[in-house]
Amino acid sequence: MINFSGKLFSEAFERLQFLILQAFIACTALMMLVEFGQNAFANTLPDGQSLQLGARDSRFVYLGRIDFSKPDDPVLIWQSSEIQLDFTGSLLMLGFKDARGQNFFDVEVDGSNTVLGLVESSGEEWKPIRASGAGWHHLRLVKRSEAAAGTVVFMGVVLDSDAKAARPAGPARPMRILFLGDSITVGACNEDGEMDQWQDRRTHDGDLSYAAFTARGLGAELENISVSGMGVVTGWVPETADQIWNRMYPNPGSVLADLAEWTPDVVFINLGENDDSKTRSEGRPFPPGFVEKYQALVRAVSSAWPRAELVLLRGGMTGGATSLPLRAAWQDAVQNLERSDPVIHHYVFRHWTKTHPRVADDQAMANELLQWLSTQKFMDGRAGPATTPSEKKGGPPPSN
Repeated sequence: MINFSGKLFSEAFERLQFLILQAFIACTALMMLVEFGQNAFANTLPDGQSLQLGARDSRFVYLGRIDFSKPDDPVLIWQSSEIQLDFTGSLLMLGFKDARGQNFFDVEVDGSNTVLGLVESSGEEWKPIRASGAGWHHLRLVKRSEAAAGTVVFMGVVLDSDAKAARPAGPARPMRILFLGDSITVGACNEDGEMDQWQDRRTHDGDLSYAAFTARGLGAELENISVSGMGVVTGWVPETADQIWNRMYPNPGSVLADLAEWTPDVVFINLGENDDSKTRSEGRPFPPGFVEKYQALVRAVSSAWPRAELVLLRGGMTGGATSLPLRAAWQDAVQNLERSDPVIHHYVFRHWTKTHPRVADDQAMANELLQWLSTQKFMDGRAGPATTPSEKKGGPPPSN
């Protein structure tokens, strides 16, 4: 048993009072902080009387290979995937959650663009977007960063309490094109300076890739199923194109995409750069199985979409333009494929760069490809009027 003297007991009691006071101050500060955070959020997010559109609302237009396995929580995966909406009012809140990796978007309202970045988080994020002027506005939300860099769930939007929303009008059945490729087609590094960098994907813009420029030049819907570093036999990432092209995510273990849900009219395939650069960097010969595996990939794609025309591309960077082993293997594969199937065609880019293509290079490549396509008989009657993002304006709601 411990006996306290009167002095020791008094000191202990004073110490206890001090600790209780500290705890009270800390709790009060925490409650004030929580209340402040709630009020700040309430001042940013419109009140309960606002117009709220969940992600499954039929007024949204979705374009791209998007995971709708949970209709209320669609996952935005691939670069160039986009969401469109027409709306009135001056404020629009975009809702996201469960961000994985790096996710960057172009948020375009009436042609005015804002780059939106999302940090990795399991929580919700609401991003305010302002619209100027009265009348109808057009939202175009486009994923600029590639699928392998990150994914995020789209929750929907919240609008002003007196706002209206409508599904944007569009062609009944626009041309549809799909690109299968690597970092050249992703749009990797296209807004970087002199040197390529991979730490911050903000400067990697799939919506300014040559694939996206080509789609706009044709007035076409686009799916861009490309992964940086990916090859046919080998590359800078473990996954190869035959493991990814028909998957929902850039992961061989992910679920298969429903390829019958969206059928392309033309499929473009630009692969081989990484097979060359990876083996060259390691002092190994060009992969001996390239021809066979390339042919098998092309035939698998053609079998999945038998009515689609296939355009086999080469070039855009050093390997595709100058590597003799890649050129020989690619030409061998293409000649075999074209002899056996009339829907298979090829084009070799004249424009190429030592670094990854920048936006000006992407535009030059797209111009080349569009010019060549304009001379091809299989394109007769397919292309719609060319568009640019700034031309996709909002309009009045459909009549009831």
